[in-house]
Amino acid sequence: MNAFELAGVSKRYGAMTVLDTLDLTLAEGEVLGLFGHNGAGKTTTMKIILGLLAVSDGRVCVLGGTPDSTEVRRSLGYLPENVSFYPQLSGRETLHYFARLKGASPAQAEELLEQVGLAHAADRRVRTYSKGMRQRLGLAQALLGSPRLLLLDEPTVGLDPIATRDLYTLIDRLRRTGTSIVLCSHVLPGVEAHIDRAAILTNGRLEAIGSLAELRAAAGLPSTLRARGLVHGERRVAQWQAEGLVARSLGVDGVEVAACNGHKLALLRDLLDEESTRDIEIHEPTLEDLYRHYMQRSQERAP
Repeated sequence: MNAFELAGVSKRYGAMTVLDTLDLTLAEGEVLGLFGHNGAGKTTTMKIILGLLAVSDGRVCVLGGTPDSTEVRRSLGYLPENVSFYPQLSGRETLHYFARLKGASPAQAEELLEQVGLAHAADRRVRTYSKGMRQRLGLAQALLGSPRLLLLDEPTVGLDPIATRDLYTLIDRLRRTGTSIVLCSHVLPGVEAHIDRAAILTNGRLEAIGSLAELRAAAGLPSTLRARGLVHGERRVAQWQAEGLVARSLGVDGVEVAACNGHKLALLRDLLDEESTRDIEIHEPTLEDLYRHYMQRSQERAP
């Protein structure tokens, strides 16, 4: 059973269309990165899955039921982009309050305070918490009840590098135990190692979806080869440029060449045949490169 299925989903506010015939599914134990510009429809999609918004058209199925089902909602976890809690309550009181609402045990609330690194500040009032601490508390409340489907909207906002690393370690662990996760983030470099598929929204439409390998193949973006130690590097760069390849020198003995249209293996062999070559790096298009490509394609297609 899929964690959710959206079929032909549209959401309109009067004459304004926020989502336009969106088809999207999430498998059990899969992590989906949901990306797009501000106003692309990411948060609206999440709120439809959560049952907080009704669709204008289309069909929504979440965990085999409807989003407004009490049983389904007890199996969901949600971290909004901007978390807000009662400032006069302590972190412990806040989490125990949400645990009662969700039917989770007080023991789990205590475990989560430890897990997100707030045990030392559990009895401080939330109004004294930094933005990063409030974000950690928001993550803890999202994990109450061990949700089968977890929706994270900009979860790294306010987190320092160590806390961000811990978050992604947690996401990897939840995925291995079968939790399905939707992850929205504008910080793309840290995300790509932790998602199974990426979905890119533009103006309420699904511009692209697939694994990074599938998106790379569809985009046709080149790999980049960088080599050090070439005695005649500038001569080799000039040769590649004459063949129509994009290449440049990197300092005294370094070269960089873009490998596309099946050139990668041939270029790699050429570099390996150079006796002086002491190092070769292969850089595949990153998630950020792919995002930029599909955003540009969408803009070029717009009237």
